[in-house]
Amino acid sequence: MSKHHVSATINGEAVEYLCETQQTLLDVLRDELGLTGSKEGCGSGDCGACSVMLNGRLVCSCLVLGVEAAGAEVATIEGVAQGNSLHPLQQQFLEDAALQCGICTPGFIVAAKALLERNSNPTETEIRYWLAGNLCRCTGYDKIIRAVMGAATNMRQEARHG
Repeated sequence: MSKHHVSATINGEAVEYLCETQQTLLDVLRDELGLTGSKEGCGSGDCGACSVMLNGRLVCSCLVLGVEAAGAEVATIEGVAQGNSLHPLQQQFLEDAALQCGICTPGFIVAAKALLERNSNPTETEIRYWLAGNLCRCTGYDKIIRAVMGAATNMRQEARHG
């Protein structure tokens, strides 16, 4: 079976990789590029643990083929922090104890970041709707929603005083 040569931009950096036709973007990220932050929770697009941004769209990377990322811009959980500085969402997840086992956390943070980039002041209902594609077996969601709301508040205050 022949491998495909793919060039893409991942977390702002140009990358090239080889992948087989049937290899998912999730498998490429984890196995070929060593970006293991995105997790495989279900392999069928039902849980959101593998959520990444692909050309500005939130997608489940287990449903995208690695070859489909050719020429694309991909943003993963590894690109959320700025160096050693956590993104406000990451910091708020820690402060609000909005994680337990951690399998779903990268997907929630990538999805919540996408929401806050579109809407800096979402209601609780909007957050719950936006994150409906992300499943968590541990937290019960309230702490996750609280963390997103807290991060949104902090980010708005920082933008005002920035």
